[in-house]
Amino acid sequence: MRTQLSSPSGNIEVNFSLLEGGYPAYSVSHQETLIIDTSTMGFEFKDQAAMRNGFEIIGTYLSSLDETWEMPWGEQRSVRNHYNELKVSLIEVNALQRELHIYFRVYDDGVAFRYYFPKQEGVDDLIIMDEHTEFKLIQDHQCWWTPGDWDIYEHLYYTSFFSEIDALSKRDHPDLVQTYIPENAVNTPITMRTDTGLHLSFHEASLINYAGMTLKVDTENLRMKSELVGSDRLGYKVKCALPFSTPWRSIQISEDAGGLIESNLIVNLNESSQLEDISWFSPMKYMGIWWEMHLGISTWDLEATQDMSTSGKKKISGSKHGATTENAKKYIDFASQNNIKGLLVEGWNTGWDHWIGFEEREGVFDFITPYPDYDLEEVVRYGKEKGVNLIMHHETSAAPRTYEQQMDSAYSLMQTLEIHTVKTGYVGKIIPRGEYHHGQWMVNHYNNTMIKASAYQIAVNAHEPIKATGLRRTFPNMISREGLRGQEFNAWSSDGGNPPEHLPIIAFTRMLGGPIDYTPGIFNIKLSPYKEENQVNTTIAQQLALFVVIYSPVQMAADLIESYQGQSAFQFIRDVGVDWEQSKVLNGEVGDYVTIARQERGTGNWFIGGITDENERNVTLNFDFLDKGRIYKVRVYRDGDDAHWNDNPNSIIIEEIPLEHGAEHSFSMAAGGGFVISLIAED
Repeated sequence: MRTQLSSPSGNIEVNFSLLEGGYPAYSVSHQETLIIDTSTMGFEFKDQAAMRNGFEIIGTYLSSLDETWEMPWGEQRSVRNHYNELKVSLIEVNALQRELHIYFRVYDDGVAFRYYFPKQEGVDDLIIMDEHTEFKLIQDHQCWWTPGDWDIYEHLYYTSFFSEIDALSKRDHPDLVQTYIPENAVNTPITMRTDTGLHLSFHEASLINYAGMTLKVDTENLRMKSELVGSDRLGYKVKCALPFSTPWRSIQISEDAGGLIESNLIVNLNESSQLEDISWFSPMKYMGIWWEMHLGISTWDLEATQDMSTSGKKKISGSKHGATTENAKKYIDFASQNNIKGLLVEGWNTGWDHWIGFEEREGVFDFITPYPDYDLEEVVRYGKEKGVNLIMHHETSAAPRTYEQQMDSAYSLMQTLEIHTVKTGYVGKIIPRGEYHHGQWMVNHYNNTMIKASAYQIAVNAHEPIKATGLRRTFPNMISREGLRGQEFNAWSSDGGNPPEHLPIIAFTRMLGGPIDYTPGIFNIKLSPYKEENQVNTTIAQQLALFVVIYSPVQMAADLIESYQGQSAFQFIRDVGVDWEQSKVLNGEVGDYVTIARQERGTGNWFIGGITDENERNVTLNFDFLDKGRIYKVRVYRDGDDAHWNDNPNSIIIEEIPLEHGAEHSFSMAAGGGFVISLIAED
């Protein structure tokens, strides 16, 4: 029976075997070089014997698929899904004779496997206490990792060798309102680079009705093992009725860093779309009544009793409610004049005066009742008149049962008002106690929210979410999510904000999972006069580049209106696209720099963005991807010669240069800086 499988081009190979004692195991090679050593697989159950050994192979089955599918929105229009698959059927030789099937898929850009539990005689469901999936490394690779927190993904990414990973030292963080790190484990994706320059990223795909997976780190033996997020309330990790499949365990493999970003492994491992029509959602740029709260200018709650920009720890006076009809109209006017099609309004509904820092948060928020100074219907009407669509905001305060009780009425209201996008939030420790943001119970909540929203023609941008695992292919109304340390940390964190290396790491780690609502476009880098003790640790040119580099189909121009007025660099935000025909990574190294070019759907325009870490650098680009013979109006926005993320972040040069197919040109980036290029096709 065949237990070896190669990718379509033959560059990657998986070998499955049963070790002595019937332990299932696998290994992975790239270009005939072992990259994942023999790694075992298995499960621990409640009230049943473990399923780890004593197996024999009763059958194998080979298949292949080569298809091309179209993204309704995304980094590219056409996606090739080409793999070879091996199904291995196992049965225990003991009296239980339970069956387990393991599916391996091997692509030219990686490998994935999942477990399938068929119906078993006398067994209706399984309660999983632990999954024992191993990843045995060959060497002590350099890694970019974030702690295996069961409750939040808003830690920084750290750079170290695998043997130096210490997640437990990151347990205490004054700026996180919820966090739980029980093991020396990492969250996924975790990205690694071997000493030969091969890049690996470990993640999971199609996370449905299962607990999120962290990876427990054995630094001495260079091994990772799956550690599922559990439920203290229920006392287990996963409960599933038979038959069922686990999520895919994935390893992206690339000979250079840019290949990780260009890989479509994660979305390809998900099922095709279940939505017949997604035409009601259009990618867009948006503004928001949001940043002003983080700066302490206005408040979410009507009574202005809490300054949420300091995590709710400080009472304030003399502030004002941000979500007023008058303020919303001001943003709508500015957006309509500047090719921005959406407006997010936070703090519009009752409940904000009693939501964070309070133990009893169930029943606090009302998702259909505005504060008296906010006329929801009038704001929607005015926005439609100006060509600006409202983005609804539903902060749940991590009380999902309250949200579930009101979902139908909240979504019906949105449907009546023809509002097609909602930003959800889950700040705080999950209620009921004993559940975590990334356990099975909450995974099901997030996914059920997405499914219910689709029935009302609503797209979801989730904050404090479960990780992105490619489900946007199956449910393309799951448009974006947070799930990282975002821009707002620059406004109020106590540790100096996101360092310059943060986003050059994010592009090769978190972004591999899917779109990110990072909220770029801050022009008032020093946050003066509002937060003199804080700042954004980039140049203005890098803030522009984030609209291209950090992908999302909804991109926020996040700063205040006053910060954009009279700024010539704002022209790039007016021009830049949000929906792409194709994307190309032109260069990059994890944690150092990256340059990405994206071609806009429908126009043929190209937009190129480059960002760097705390080091200044020059990059040379070859423009052989441009259409031959096509004329472009080219505008470059780059760091000034004296620019620096801390010393002179506002220095920017805007110039027009000639570029055509095949041209080469060098661009400089200041420390913490970047550049963007708009190439507007001329007919």
